[in-house]
Amino acid sequence: MSKKQPKLQNPLWQTTKPERKSYYTYFFGQNMIYNMIAGYLTTFLLLIGVDPVKSAAVMLAVKVWDAVNDAVFGVIFDKFKFKGENKYIPWLKIACATTPLATIAIFIIPNAASETVKLIWFALAYIIWDTAYTICDVPAFGIITAMTSNIEERNTILSLKGITGGVGSALTTVLVTLLISEFVGLDYGPVSIIVAIVAMVTMFPVCKYCQERNKTVDEEQFTVRRMLKYVISNKYLLVYYLGYIFYSGAQTYNSLHMIMAYYIYNNSLASLITGTVAALPQLFMALLVPKIIRKMDKTTLFKISAVATIVLSFLILPTRSNFVLFVVTYMLRSIPLGIIGVLSFTFTPDCAEYGQYTTGTEAKGITFAIQTFAVKLAAAISGSMGLALLGWFGFKTKFEINGVLTEVGNFEDLDAINAIAQQTSEALDGLWFTYNIVPIIGLVIALVIWAFYKLNDKDVQVMADCNVGKITKSEAEKMLSKKY
Repeated sequence: MSKKQPKLQNPLWQTTKPERKSYYTYFFGQNMIYNMIAGYLTTFLLLIGVDPVKSAAVMLAVKVWDAVNDAVFGVIFDKFKFKGENKYIPWLKIACATTPLATIAIFIIPNAASETVKLIWFALAYIIWDTAYTICDVPAFGIITAMTSNIEERNTILSLKGITGGVGSALTTVLVTLLISEFVGLDYGPVSIIVAIVAMVTMFPVCKYCQERNKTVDEEQFTVRRMLKYVISNKYLLVYYLGYIFYSGAQTYNSLHMIMAYYIYNNSLASLITGTVAALPQLFMALLVPKIIRKMDKTTLFKISAVATIVLSFLILPTRSNFVLFVVTYMLRSIPLGIIGVLSFTFTPDCAEYGQYTTGTEAKGITFAIQTFAVKLAAAISGSMGLALLGWFGFKTKFEINGVLTEVGNFEDLDAINAIAQQTSEALDGLWFTYNIVPIIGLVIALVIWAFYKLNDKDVQVMADCNVGKITKSEAEKMLSKKY
């Protein structure tokens, strides 16, 4: 009997196996960093006793800098050239060091400091982190266009990186939740150091193995004015990320999962159960989606998944008094939500190709800077909205201990003072509303906006071939399904 032959790589693919592996591990580390901020920053600010409305105001104020910083970096990225031929890898080397360190800076705010000092420290550290994450995110997604011009290969790589990214997020969820829970009681500082070290180690291999083999035809210099004109003319980039900001910006449950678990189900570790049942379908979808989109256009699949998520989200609402039903419905919703998560960032390279094809300007830096800005803005909106709504509903961050209002530092302290009993019923109702209703509203608005997104995979492949000089513009026009 002959031995089973190993499965060969698609002959049209341009990347190597070590290259793809290093790309996947980069997102393992990056997602650990992102999940630490998106999933635990709100809880951290609530636990160290900072007024939620003031914290929300600082988060949004930082976005003013963010709007400038992302646009400026996008222009710098497209204009600045390092020594040598590589455009993306030098930036990735910088990001692998600065992003983990900036994350630590946020979570070592002294608990004994005054509220004013805490807010100033948070504002400065958040600005530094925001800038570092831009440098971390833009070249990481931009390099996929240099690694391969094959759209199917890009879609597959971007889908499969969702597996390692999901594992990184899941590891952060388990590790951080356990260590800061009322059963262990660690502070955020040492926990953030652990996360940062693991992230740094897993992110660095991409600098060694990834190759920038596909250089674009148009490498001309351009002005800031031309860049702004490019962004405005790239209608599908604007449509997609406007919808994304409403969708992801309303995901208040991401930043409140431990608070909700503790106050609604009386145990912060209950969030590990929901996190696990959510992660497993999403990881499965990351494996399945590349196969599905070979037969179905990814835009169609994306929109169908959004509708399914809305429907299943309504089933969660009546489960407040039954944790088992809550877990079951949460898991069901995680299936279409997982598809959305896998596909979310596969649209940016398509918009980059469309932008270059229609304007003649190769501006992937600014294109992916828009993505980074949208991701960070959405995270800030969801976090600040959650904080502001909790403050509006009268949620307490300081508790009465022997007749004196005092802030706490972790869940162990909350448990010791019976904090659940000190919250009003209005505050707890507001927590449930913020956790469940707000995300539904955001996704409905996003779906209406996404109805205007009309790019499809076949046309994007034609545009990509034209952009790298495989076919002429006139040949491409004949091959497209419609005029762009």
